[in-house]
Amino acid sequence: MICDKLDAEGITLLRAAGFEVDIKLDHTPETLKEAVKDYDAVIVRSKTKITKDIIGAMERTKVVARAGVGLDNIDAEAAKRKGIKVLNSPEAVTQSTAELTLALLFALVRQVPYADLCVKGGEWPKSKLIGRELGGKTLGIIGFGRIGYLVAKVAKALGMRVLAYDVVDRDVAMRELGVEKATFDGLLKESDIITLHATLTPKSRYIIGRRELAMVKRGAILINAARGGLIDEEALREALTSGQLAGAAFDVCEVEPPQKRDLICLPNVVCTPHIGAQTEEAQKRASVMIAQKVIEELKR
Repeated sequence: MICDKLDAEGITLLRAAGFEVDIKLDHTPETLKEAVKDYDAVIVRSKTKITKDIIGAMERTKVVARAGVGLDNIDAEAAKRKGIKVLNSPEAVTQSTAELTLALLFALVRQVPYADLCVKGGEWPKSKLIGRELGGKTLGIIGFGRIGYLVAKVAKALGMRVLAYDVVDRDVAMRELGVEKATFDGLLKESDIITLHATLTPKSRYIIGRRELAMVKRGAILINAARGGLIDEEALREALTSGQLAGAAFDVCEVEPPQKRDLICLPNVVCTPHIGAQTEEAQKRASVMIAQKVIEELKR
């Protein structure tokens, strides 16, 4: 059963491998709980939540698969206890998410959304739009996996100094690019721009809060194209309005769509609606990769 929209190429692969595929979108928790009883595999993206209750209702399911990166919409522990394999396809969205991170950064430091709005409204505010160059600035990357690595590669090409922090040993990858390994607090204190590429876990929730924002350079910039729950949004709003942060750009919010608009409507904020993986290429890759992994797992 496919619960969220998936590129047709992956569905074709599943059917060609001999599987019966049902596409059932827009479930409520109650209808999903009933539906999962009949399936060997369930494929979702980020919209459908596979909770402990849903997993408890699975009678024959061997695989729960997420086309994309994060697994925070799947109760992986409950699945593990029941012997259900959880799969995802993080490789598929590396390029698209890294590119959006850079797009957000450029848009923020050169005030592109504001400039566009003014010109379309008949204004020509050239004298007001004094931006910042990235060359010579220090970029701090929190989470140096595939996406962080690619962001660092571009940043180095722009002439930036790059610091990186990760809970996992990434020393080889850092040395390969000439990236400096930093402590978490050291990165916060030294970076002109901080970008988040960490996974959301109970330990990483609110890793950027009041304490951390008080440590950053006054006038620093924060980018988040990972998960909204990594940042305490009220603390972020305070830092942006006080001038402690010069600006923030993010593709993710703790609640999506956001219910409160006081943060996203600040003039020094650029916000997009969780589109990091929303490219034609990434969607096709995610679909194909997760289909291949499901086929492999079910045919063991």
